[in-house]
Amino acid sequence: MMKAFFLILLSISSLSACSKNIGSMESNITAPMPQIPIVDTLNYLALGDSYTIGESVAASESFPYQLAALLPGHKVNTPTIIAKTGWTTDQLVSAIDNSDIKDKTYDIVTLLIGVNDQYSRGSQENYRTKFIQVLNTAIKFAKGDKTRVFVLSIPDYGVTPFANGKEAIIGPEIDQFNNINRQASANAGVHYIDITPISKQAADNLTLIANDGLHPSAIMYHYWVEQLKPVIISRLNKK
Repeated sequence: MMKAFFLILLSISSLSACSKNIGSMESNITAPMPQIPIVDTLNYLALGDSYTIGESVAASESFPYQLAALLPGHKVNTPTIIAKTGWTTDQLVSAIDNSDIKDKTYDIVTLLIGVNDQYSRGSQENYRTKFIQVLNTAIKFAKGDKTRVFVLSIPDYGVTPFANGKEAIIGPEIDQFNNINRQASANAGVHYIDITPISKQAADNLTLIANDGLHPSAIMYHYWVEQLKPVIISRLNKK
């Protein structure tokens, strides 16, 4: 009789443990993520300088490539990039004039230019003139639709190791150039994304800086994309 009682207890304990294990296993099963249907295929043009090509990081880690990979519901063709390390706004204008894309149009156009105008001690008036020129060209590339143009502010490299502690000089000058491109963007009616505050975080977080001690890392570019992405998605959802 006692032996039968213990066998019953053992059976109940085993079933209870099994039930707990099954519950634990079920709680660890992740439900499959719903697939977002692709609604269109987009062509993307990125205009700029070293910040656009992603100097010192892999091409796939640059912000145009990260952006192209992270727009849900939209397939983005390989970005067309007109940018080169060291380019001023004058050089970007010249490169566009000499490119083979002058008669092409795009669904998305980003523009980030001006740091080398500041670094080379170029005049702010010349920057204003040439920035407005290249911005108008960007609108033409966007099929004349200003709402498909997205201007990014100039990052503040004054906080990087490359600047060697000259943030008090560089930062205010970058702000002055950004005041120009911000005003021009507002006048033109294009989108303006201020990523400069993100760049300033590198003063206390070196993971945001590439190995060259100057340019953004893939992590910082990702933060830019996270700020840029909802603005673009909002525009694309307005048919």
